[in-house]
Amino acid sequence: MIATQRMVPGDPLKFIQGCVKNQEIFWTYHVNMRMKGRFIPRKFILDSVDNYQIIEKSPKDKYFLSYLVYSSYQDSEFHILFAADVERNNIRIITAYFPNLIDWEKCLKKRRQSS
Repeated sequence: MIATQRMVPGDPLKFIQGCVKNQEIFWTYHVNMRMKGRFIPRKFILDSVDNYQIIEKSPKDKYFLSYLVYSSYQDSEFHILFAADVERNNIRIITAYFPNLIDWEKCLKKRRQSS
């Protein structure tokens, strides 16, 4: 078997935002179920695209490079995990959740250090 190298977007944030704005999105079954249970409407993700900030990168995720994004919509702050399929010019939304202050610093953009 020949290993293939993953394509990396030149500007990951612009790539993700462009895919969202152009509706080049795959909503996984997992994220649909999780968002429903967490009361995160798709509108939050779609309408907050200009607020996205990448807070973590995961180059070794199972299928594609993934990016944890912080965003906000109205009075809600949340995280979205995107997987970037650069070759096919789309993203997959893996999960979305409201971060908590147990795991995240007050700004909700940096994980708390384990003691």
